[in-house]
Amino acid sequence: METKLPDLGRFAEPALLILVSLGEGPKHGYAIMLDVEEATGRPMGPGTLYAALARLEERGLIEALPKTDRRRPYRLTGLGASVLETQLQELSAFATLGLRRLAGNT
Repeated sequence: METKLPDLGRFAEPALLILVSLGEGPKHGYAIMLDVEEATGRPMGPGTLYAALARLEERGLIEALPKTDRRRPYRLTGLGASVLETQLQELSAFATLGLRRLAGNT
């Protein structure tokens, strides 16, 4: 019998999840939601998504592209890619530290 681990809640900020999704290229909102759910196993609601998109655009980390059909795609800006890379490197270092500490306790 497989034991299911307890749910620890949402660790990632919606903004980080969106930036990671856009890291592979432009996407419209629904495609971002699908990508985030596929990557994390957790759905991101439209309210959360579009509020985060607005904040990211306001900060210059993403930009909206012209609409295709009725969908507006978004893409990372140069600043957004730099911020994402820095955040992921910091998270990687933190994860490495945590795993090292955990291994020392077992």
